[in-house]
Formats: sequence, C-alpha cells, structure tokens
Amino acid sequence: MGYLTLAGAIAAEVAATTAMKYSEGFSRLWPSLVTAVGYVVSFVLLAQTLKSVGIGTAYAVWSGVGTASIAVIGLVLFGEALTLTKVAGILLIVGGVVVLNLGGAH
Repeated sequence: MGYLTLAGAIAAEVAATTAMKYSEGFSRLWPSLVTAVGYVVSFVLLAQTLKSVGIGTAYAVWSGVGTASIAVIGLVLFGEALTLTKVAGILLIVGGVVVLNLGGAH
C-alpha cells in the first residue's frame, strides 16, 4: 500500500509542478489552484507513505521520479532542449533511486 500512495504523491507533485508552469507566475487562477491543491495532496500522500516505507527510500523515490518526470515533461510539452548533460542527470537520478531501493536506504 505504501508504494501505491507514493505513486499518487509523485503524480500529484508532477501535476502541480506542470500546472505551476501554466500559471504564469501565479497570475492565472485555475493553474494556480491546481498547483496548490496538487502540492497539498502530494504531501498528504507522502506523509501516509512514511507510515510503511522508510523515509530515505520514500523521499528518494518521490523526489527522483518527480524530477526525472518533470525533465521529460519539459522536453515533451515545453520544447526544452535535450542535451547530453540532461540525459546524464536523469540517468544519475534514476540510478540513485535504484541503488537506494536495493538496500542503501535502510
């Protein structure tokens, strides 16, 4: 159950961060509201996750998968450039999350 709530927390955080881009500096109402609600939902679900998943693992997965997802969304939705540095950074993030899940975050 912990990883299911963690997945929800990640999805809410990614949606909130994407909406923030559309909010144009919080000058547009609906994207601003989606941002606020998305972050509240994300933190509530992350807090629930911490009841059954270790904090190191949960936070690493939440922040790592969220960061990598936002990087991909930036490429796909906002036309950001794909550079070797970005690819290397995303691979390092994913690698770090994998290593922590293999036992480094106990």
